[in-house]
Amino acid sequence: MKVAALFKFRTPEIRALHLTWIAFFITFYVWFNMAPLASSMLKSVDWMTQDHIRLFAITNVALTIPARIIVGMALDRFGPRRVFSILMVVMAIPALAFAFGNTMTQMLISRLVLSSIGASFVVGIHMTALWFKPKDIGFAEGFYAGWGNFGSAAAAMTLPTIALTMLGGEDGWRWAIAISAIVMAAYGVFYWFALTDGPSATSHRKTRKAMAMEVSTWGDMIKLIIWTIPLVGCLGILVWRIQDMGFLSMNGALIAYLAIVAIVIYQIVQIIRVNVPILKKGVPEDDKYHFNSVAALNTTYFANFGAELAVISMLPMFFEQTWGLSAAAAGLIAASFAFVNLVARPMGGAVSDRMGNRRFVMLSYMFGIGIGFMLMGLMNSNWPLIVAIAVTIFTSFFVQGSEGATFGIIPSIKRRITGQISGMAGAYGNVGAVVYLTIFTFVTPTQFFYILAGGAFISWVVCFIWLKEPEGAFDEEYYVSSVDRMIEEQELAKVQEKPQQG
Repeated sequence: MKVAALFKFRTPEIRALHLTWIAFFITFYVWFNMAPLASSMLKSVDWMTQDHIRLFAITNVALTIPARIIVGMALDRFGPRRVFSILMVVMAIPALAFAFGNTMTQMLISRLVLSSIGASFVVGIHMTALWFKPKDIGFAEGFYAGWGNFGSAAAAMTLPTIALTMLGGEDGWRWAIAISAIVMAAYGVFYWFALTDGPSATSHRKTRKAMAMEVSTWGDMIKLIIWTIPLVGCLGILVWRIQDMGFLSMNGALIAYLAIVAIVIYQIVQIIRVNVPILKKGVPEDDKYHFNSVAALNTTYFANFGAELAVISMLPMFFEQTWGLSAAAAGLIAASFAFVNLVARPMGGAVSDRMGNRRFVMLSYMFGIGIGFMLMGLMNSNWPLIVAIAVTIFTSFFVQGSEGATFGIIPSIKRRITGQISGMAGAYGNVGAVVYLTIFTFVTPTQFFYILAGGAFISWVVCFIWLKEPEGAFDEEYYVSSVDRMIEEQELAKVQEKPQQG
């Protein structure tokens, strides 16, 4: 697919792409609506301190990881149209509660619940996969992710102006957040009626069991269990940070740890309940897939998106302190890392489409990330600022291009469980952010860049060994197995029965 195709708005799949990236843009705008207004919040609320802002920032990502897993399951069961619409409408409630909250408890709980909105990314990935053919999916997914993800940057650029200039007053920040929530809810209602789950009634193929990902072998089931534990287990790091900041008692932390253990056990039980009957019956050869590829892509998103979230958090201060810049100038330069998203992600997907070998493209991008962060580790005040900026943009190009390449591969691994695979890989991006940001509290920026480079190189090795080139990754249509056909026939029969029942 060429760039010119994006302007053919009357084409059904292009219309679906634009409607979906706008939905993603709005959800990320709401998700990141607090940071730009933090100073206004401190001035407006007399009891609020910097520690409260830090706590809200932690809770803002706390439930994103489990939410992406749950949403991934819901996607494969109910389809992205319903899930996206409901997510936007429901998440407007905690956003409004936070906007008009007057107590610590109210704002903390509402922000914690609102963190689930970060799962919106995987919904659009699944919707895009339903509308585009394998040969075009890389560019389509990259465009969706790049432009939708820009919602976070748009929030930083526009919300302070809206709150201080257009709305004014001490409570301007409250109305700015509230308006963004209301717009999101309204778009959620519109999205429900605006499009369908793919061009036909059978585009969305339901999984046999939505409570856990299906696997092809007993060994893969063990691997799935192993890769599931860190997704929930890493929440323990967040609990530790909140307790360390003095906002959670020892007993409260113990309860939280026990809840995390209980969730992990529940997830393992669901994996066993879903897969044991399937494996005992036997998986048809044409319905098997390589779980190792899923694991490899978990590492790529850990190393690229996790690194992106971590670097965005520390880069402004790094430039400010290293080159003696003003906070405004450092922030503007650091923003270049995020702005590359608009081009790099679509380009990563497009390169994945054009090269004819998605595995090679993935390996190239991950290697580029490692080189980029190694160069950033060498940066110091003796470097000309313009060269440091160029290296930063170079690294960002590979980081975000690899994110586009990751989701250019996912739909071709196993179409029926694209939602669950997307949810798991997406969640590992947040796991990476939590792990990297925790490590950053113990090391210098230079050491941190080398650690990020090491993560990318480790992922490169894992991909080199485990990642398989998906079959039919550039075909006109996605591969359909015997089980897919059976499910499709069942769904088609249900669709045909409805008019008769009416």
